[in-house]
Amino acid sequence: MKIFLRQSKNSKGYITLLSVLIVGAVSIAITVSLILLGLSSSRTGLSYQQMFQAKNLAHSCAEEGLEKIRESSAFSGSGSISASQGSCTYLVTNLGGNSRTVDATGTVLTVIRRASVSVTAINPLIVVSSWQEM
Repeated sequence: MKIFLRQSKNSKGYITLLSVLIVGAVSIAITVSLILLGLSSSRTGLSYQQMFQAKNLAHSCAEEGLEKIRESSAFSGSGSISASQGSCTYLVTNLGGNSRTVDATGTVLTVIRRASVSVTAINPLIVVSSWQEM
């Protein structure tokens, strides 16, 4: 005696529909993950760009402070530079004798970078003993 199990045509349709739903859910999950990963990458890239711009502005202001020392060895004071992407400020401090420090800050939107330059001699050339990013 042989027993045949008979599948109805409707059960094949349910299996196909369930398979399509599972594949669709997995596809949507992968797509959403890729979109969120792309957005995160874009924000990170923009942050790095702003960080490098702020660093370059801080270095520009430090160079400007060194130029002020070159123009007048007695100079101590502050100044600023505005650029299209941000701004920077510098402060030249006379430590006595030929020693000076130039503290510079570059700002791009909310990103701030700082540099500190120590000068040990001025005449005839400016001798930079250290240049540190903070």
